[in-house]
Amino acid sequence: MDRFAIARNRMVERQLKGRGISQARVLECMGKVPRHAFVDAALAEFAYDDNPLPIAANQTISQPYIVALMLQAADLQPGDRVLDIGTGSGYAAAVAACIASQGNVQGEVQSVERQAELVDAARASLAALGVANVTVHHADGTAGLPGHAPFDAILAAAGGPYVPPAWREQLKIGGRLVMPVGDARESQRLVRFVRVGDEAFEQEDLGSVMFVPLIGAAGWQDEPVIDPAPAAAESSNGGPSGKRSLPDLIRAAAVRLPAPSAPDFAQAFDGFANKRVVLLGEASHGTAEFYEARAAITRRLIEEHGFRFVAVEADWPDAAIIDEHVRHRRRARPDARPFKRFPRWMWRNAEFAAFVAWMGRHNGALPAERRAAFYGLDLYSLSESIESVLAYLDAHEPGAARIARERYGCLTPWQKNPAVYGRAAWQAGAGKCEEAVVAQLRDLLNKRLASPASDPGLLDATHNARLVASAERYYRAMYSSSAESWNLRDTHMFETLASVLDAWGTDARAVVWAHNSHLGDASATEMGRMRDELNVGQLCRERFGDDAALIGFGTHAGTVAAAYDWDEPMQVMTVRPSRADSYEQQFHLAGVSPCLVDLRPGVNDALREALREERLERFIGVIYRPETELHSHYAQAELPAQFDAFVWFDTTRAVKAMPASPETHDAPETFPFGV
Repeated sequence: MDRFAIARNRMVERQLKGRGISQARVLECMGKVPRHAFVDAALAEFAYDDNPLPIAANQTISQPYIVALMLQAADLQPGDRVLDIGTGSGYAAAVAACIASQGNVQGEVQSVERQAELVDAARASLAALGVANVTVHHADGTAGLPGHAPFDAILAAAGGPYVPPAWREQLKIGGRLVMPVGDARESQRLVRFVRVGDEAFEQEDLGSVMFVPLIGAAGWQDEPVIDPAPAAAESSNGGPSGKRSLPDLIRAAAVRLPAPSAPDFAQAFDGFANKRVVLLGEASHGTAEFYEARAAITRRLIEEHGFRFVAVEADWPDAAIIDEHVRHRRRARPDARPFKRFPRWMWRNAEFAAFVAWMGRHNGALPAERRAAFYGLDLYSLSESIESVLAYLDAHEPGAARIARERYGCLTPWQKNPAVYGRAAWQAGAGKCEEAVVAQLRDLLNKRLASPASDPGLLDATHNARLVASAERYYRAMYSSSAESWNLRDTHMFETLASVLDAWGTDARAVVWAHNSHLGDASATEMGRMRDELNVGQLCRERFGDDAALIGFGTHAGTVAAAYDWDEPMQVMTVRPSRADSYEQQFHLAGVSPCLVDLRPGVNDALREALREERLERFIGVIYRPETELHSHYAQAELPAQFDAFVWFDTTRAVKAMPASPETHDAPETFPFGV
């Protein structure tokens, strides 16, 4: 199968079957019709994600689950005549046509679209795929198609305030009508109507949805007016109503900050120093100011407030090399070098290297038991973690090492490319190596429980064994569900953090560095609300409550270090100015940079209330694609529920990436970065 067929099968298994879609013909046709053929080529790789996608004329193609839910509710039968309102891309009409046709029995779909450019594009896409039983009409869909009535089923991909009378009249007795209905343009309920008599209809509520508005004579009467942004010169009283604008509220609440290099930059964060865990975010993995600010805040929390360790979004064995270096400990693997794989610049950059140098100097003046530690939370280092477990057992229990080699032998062929293992295991329908790696983790956990004395080597080996077990599950989940693999990864990172806190004792406090998407509470974003994803920040709030501080970072424009695709070279890219409908635009209009805004209840409640209206928020990882920025890098969020505070830098610059060190270079003054 090609990559799109694999993705389509995964969509059917996880997004549709996993969420209750059970009609065989719906599942069969969703697995046949190529959704990627109905979107722009630049968005094709996202076609089988469980999200709507933008198309021309400021419209969207509905998420696959919603398409399947509506088609299942319509209960299409072979030979049915279907009215499809809101052709859009033509994808839903193509799937409906497939369901309504079986063998020699051909159903038909009459589809209506009011946007001429969408009519032309949909006709072209359907013709290219050879879909002959869909006819696309350019007309007002709220009037239906009386010349083709009656219909066995009517489906509408736009939300209206009521069911248009023409649709009721054109539906057969026993026919099904599925549409979003609501008093507001922005939100509706998906409702299934069944015509049981000349004037009688039964209805069933299928849940909350959000569709584009149904425009026409029997729908919303005109297009909504979208104000791109509040005027920059708006008065502080907000005009005649006296209501203050959001930028004014941000400006009033903002604590102005000096540059991150200033000695007093981090003093503003002392209000979070009583927390057990302070999580410091970033809106991208390649922005210098975010690294510099987190370093300054962390230095103060360690020096002035007794925080014991830093845990970052990096792999455990890579971070262990840094930890040995900054705590001046003997190196367990003298030949190992950290951060050798893509994306190297995320940690191999001048800003992070300066922080590592500071940790080494700070710890050098302290006794061993008071030195601040450095840990990695992530799970991608399958091969390195296996090597670390075996190295510890070789040195301490050679017999146990032989058993571990046998267990890990299952993963040996896949260590260089564990994603291939995930695909093989997924196709086989089982966890090929799960039992072996879990048994190895269990042995090391039992050993830790039986060894009350502190043993840093055993702690390291146990966490590496935990990583191997989590990575084995993660790479399998990659081929079954994006939400499941995300949740496995973030749960692993949280459990690693919690385990290290437990190992340090009940009084230990930690600083966490990770992307905003990992540490801003996922339940306050579309990650949790639409995709059933959780993250480290949400889990920290659930475990630690008010003893965790979630601090996000944002920017309006500048440059960023990123790649266009995975495993491609790093580039210094220009960050597009933030969208008019984003939180970032509101902070930009406030005109205070850099600044800190406290979002906790009882501090800036007027601002909190104004920020509660969901807006777009930008997320740039190690990949940045400016031309698809709206879909690739923006998501809906509720900022004051997502973060306890927000740090703003209006214009930012890319990190200064450092070249990989030569394998033979081991000069103490340049290790671990070798420059």
